[in-house]
Amino acid sequence: MKKMQVRILAGALCALALAHAGAQPYPATARMPVQDSYHGVTITDDYRWLEDFSKPEVKAWVAAQNKLSRAALDAVPGRAALEERIRGLLNSRSSAYYGLHPAGGKWFAIKMQPPKQQPLLVLLDSPDALASEKVVLDPNVRAADGSLAIDFYVPSPDGKLVAVSMSEKGSEDGSVHLIEVATGKQVDVVIPRVQYPTGGGSVAWAPDGKSLFYTRYPAPGERAEAELHFHQEVWQHRLGQPLSADRYVIGKEFPRIGATVLSVARSGEQLAVVANGDGGEHAFYLRSAKGRGSWQRLAAYEDNIKAAEFGNDGWLYLLSNKDAPRGKILRIPLAKPALKNAQVLLPQTEGVLQHMEVNGGKLFVSALLGGPSKLSVVDLKTRAVRDIELPPISSVSSLKGGGPGEVLALVQSYTEPAAWWRLSSEGKPVKTAMASTTPVDFSDIEVKREFATSKDGTKVPLNIVHRKGLKLDGSNPTILNGYGGYNISQTPGFSVTRKLWLERGGVYVIANLRGGGEYGEAWHLAGNLTKKQNVFDDFIAAAEHVIARGYSSPAKLAIQGGSNGGLLMGAALTQRPELFRAVHASVGIYDMMRIELDPNGAFNVTEFGTVKDKAQFEALYAYSPFHRVKDGTAYPAVLFTTGDHDGRVNPAQSRKMTARLQAADPSGRPILLRTSAASGHGMGSSLDETIKLQTDTFSFLLQQLGVAQP
Repeated sequence: MKKMQVRILAGALCALALAHAGAQPYPATARMPVQDSYHGVTITDDYRWLEDFSKPEVKAWVAAQNKLSRAALDAVPGRAALEERIRGLLNSRSSAYYGLHPAGGKWFAIKMQPPKQQPLLVLLDSPDALASEKVVLDPNVRAADGSLAIDFYVPSPDGKLVAVSMSEKGSEDGSVHLIEVATGKQVDVVIPRVQYPTGGGSVAWAPDGKSLFYTRYPAPGERAEAELHFHQEVWQHRLGQPLSADRYVIGKEFPRIGATVLSVARSGEQLAVVANGDGGEHAFYLRSAKGRGSWQRLAAYEDNIKAAEFGNDGWLYLLSNKDAPRGKILRIPLAKPALKNAQVLLPQTEGVLQHMEVNGGKLFVSALLGGPSKLSVVDLKTRAVRDIELPPISSVSSLKGGGPGEVLALVQSYTEPAAWWRLSSEGKPVKTAMASTTPVDFSDIEVKREFATSKDGTKVPLNIVHRKGLKLDGSNPTILNGYGGYNISQTPGFSVTRKLWLERGGVYVIANLRGGGEYGEAWHLAGNLTKKQNVFDDFIAAAEHVIARGYSSPAKLAIQGGSNGGLLMGAALTQRPELFRAVHASVGIYDMMRIELDPNGAFNVTEFGTVKDKAQFEALYAYSPFHRVKDGTAYPAVLFTTGDHDGRVNPAQSRKMTARLQAADPSGRPILLRTSAASGHGMGSSLDETIKLQTDTFSFLLQQLGVAQP
């Protein structure tokens, strides 16, 4: 009995320590004021010194913050059991397949196979022949600690070779390795500087499989060090030749912040799609099979073409937003490749067109209906359109064509894990053997679609997930998640560990905010550049709706978001701190005056704007979370998480925001910073790293919302 009393007392003291970590001494953080002037406005930055991670004093500060965070998070009662539960849930999942590519009459796929640390590349005879599976490349063999990850891969047309970009510790800084499928051995040369978080990376094989085209960043010495992650070009490598013999193809005329995606038709036509940063503008360059170096610009940025795909039938298919903000499908003949020769195959409909795949004389398309997906098939001869039945409130995240008439769709929902379905122009889709399963029962969970009313009257969709029979009395611990940017849509997705929250009586809400693409290009443009505040207004309206409807209350409401969603967290907690009890902000952006000075930040200018433009500066400064922190304000408890190897958002953003909030907040609620030395922006993280991060975030949010551990 005494031992039990001691455990209870110890647990209470640990909980008290975390609840009042803000009252404990934070690591000493010097203020070293630096002043900048923007359009006549002088701004003081006390924490500029935290931007330079090469300095010993910054490393020491990060180590001290990690020590504080570890002490607080490790002290949460039941944390060890929670980690064991998370590990069990993630390891209990069946294998999952994604990133499918047909080649050589077979199917390549990325396979997630718990408890392996990283996904591997496999080859199968068909999506229903799992017994035929052959491992082509297993990064876990090369790095047992899970530090090596596959960024992307592209098989040769005959399926005998595969080009694989790999990077370390979540850096997404990838070199391309050429792997012989029959033996799994690396052949030829390693091609460096193909992939980086700024402009991404891409590879496309020539039809004969004897050479490949690849994106290339400048080599050291070719440009100044600060320019090495810009100026992406396209080069060609011939198998058996040294890298020094590789040939420049195109790219010198592309924007400094160009991000290029390559594709090659079976007939030999080459396509380079060049994004102008991350704001959604694309230009298209085409070279005919007989061009021998002659490229034509098929579409300029102002033509508002968003995607293109070779149909292997003599046509190039385009997804266009020109006079169609929800999208329309065009096609142009490769014999006469010009927009003036385009035919309209599918005019704008109620849904936002997202994916397309041509096969067997049919065009399969998926569209968004405010978040959930809709599938349709178009007969290319008659133009007749037929809808394909999908589970309710589900999403289609990929369409992939295989053999004649064979098209697969990757479908999932909030309660059903992802599965590849074989589509047909007639009849219902059929689930293939590539279907994930989980032993966790979601039959007691329901999903609702409700709408919050934003500040300007805009209706904002909410996806509300909870156990059946929930009482709307305001007492339910709730996580509200959002993103709202880059035309990226928050679509229904399955998470086995979400059940942890739901089985403890929690509610999980995903808001479809402006800035995303759920309702098309107009929805995106209503939440970017000088209209970014609309995103934050939408999210605040979502929180108020959740509270007003009785799902939760300010004392029981937590918010969560990452990257651009981390910016959303910073804006929400500084604009309406009284609405939330806890915040998890992951790999976020907080100092809008400095973000464009980072390599990837320069790519964000087309989405956020630039301080060089007066109107855009005023909008940025008005919401910049780092600059909206007010001394003496009682803020929610906040857990900032970031990774040392993040090439998408500088970890200094999280360091500075942590320092500013720790100096300002008198509430006694913890402001914690967790920095991982083994990860980056999240892509390529090992399974163990994922488990540790989820354990820390769930521990923090459960404890802050007063949810007792079983």
